[in-house]
Amino acid sequence: MTRTDRLRDIRTTPRRKVLISGAGVAGAALAFWLNRYGFAVTLVEKAGTLRSGGYPIDVRGTALEVVRRMGLLPRLRDAHIDLRRLTFLDGDGGEVASVNPHTVTGGVAGQDLEVRRGDLTGALYTAIRDDVGFLFNDSIDTLDQSGHGVDVTFRGGSRRTFDMVFGADGLHSRTREFLFGPEEQFHRYLGYCFAGFTMRNTFGLFRETMMWNTPGRAAALYAVGDNDEVHALLNFAHPEPPFDAFRNPDAQRDLVAAVFADAGWEVPGMLAAMRDADDLFFDAVSQIRMPRWSSGRVALVGDAAYAPSFLTGQGSSLALVGAYMLAGSLADRDHAAGFAAYEHTTRQFVTVNQEQVGEGDATLFPTTARALEQRNDMLRNLSAMPSAEGRPAHSALTLPEFMPMA
Repeated sequence: MTRTDRLRDIRTTPRRKVLISGAGVAGAALAFWLNRYGFAVTLVEKAGTLRSGGYPIDVRGTALEVVRRMGLLPRLRDAHIDLRRLTFLDGDGGEVASVNPHTVTGGVAGQDLEVRRGDLTGALYTAIRDDVGFLFNDSIDTLDQSGHGVDVTFRGGSRRTFDMVFGADGLHSRTREFLFGPEEQFHRYLGYCFAGFTMRNTFGLFRETMMWNTPGRAAALYAVGDNDEVHALLNFAHPEPPFDAFRNPDAQRDLVAAVFADAGWEVPGMLAAMRDADDLFFDAVSQIRMPRWSSGRVALVGDAAYAPSFLTGQGSSLALVGAYMLAGSLADRDHAAGFAAYEHTTRQFVTVNQEQVGEGDATLFPTTARALEQRNDMLRNLSAMPSAEGRPAHSALTLPEFMPMA
């Protein structure tokens, strides 16, 4: 059967019904492409609405071509945050080095995008809201693949059957747990935890980041524009993931406050702001590494399958590329062949991007005084270098052209 014949068959058969769990970058992007290929898409999200705001994220390399093919590039260019300076400080608040951000991130000035996470998810939602069914304030309670489809029971009490289900529900994916068991099997802890939140910009910062470091601790203030808020980040080394704190905001605040109790610079004010923040996001710096991303009629995409950690700056880019590759692989195939093609064509791209973290201490967050001094020497040298030309990992996959859209 030719490709044209397969396309004709697909368009004359009933639309395949699919469910996506999670309305973040991966889930919304997957919904976009599956809808384009003729699937009947439902997206379930446990929150009551899309999450606005959020820390700025990067879209680089291959992922830029994905958003271009989605028609979103002009809107995201308008939302681009033109970060102009990254200043590193020592424990006393003195300047170590001030560099072009691209020399550290491996981005390409004038090409890569940096946008608020909410701007990206908002653009994706606008592109799919009229074509995709949404179930907010709900989530998957059980999955049963014993029949000819996937029988889903929702927390809200309803039951429906789908041809396929996709887990795009993040680092701590419940869909992954349903399929493969506890997260600990696939969780690669990188030795750090972080807390992010917004606070008032009383520092006069504009399109810049300031980062304070002592061994094993970092505090950053990130001003994305001319508004009166900055993004605050407190990052610290921790020997084991603090699992007891992950679902307890009070325990999170207490842990961060204890780690930074004697810190200088602006950290005391950051800790006070953290106590009152209503948008605190706390997590471990981790990766998800799995031998396979699907089981039966259910597949994972984005952080649920292959979180790279924020140390790589590639989480959103992997989500966008993974969603494109998964949907395209299913466009003219059944679930088994499509999932196999998705893994075959996408895994190497995922691997090279995950491996950007390397082994041992993260470069920007040294845990010993010697490592910190070595990093500072590197930064002083970087400050005299031209902007980076991009890292090969970011563009390590050339996007294929899939079948014509429905």
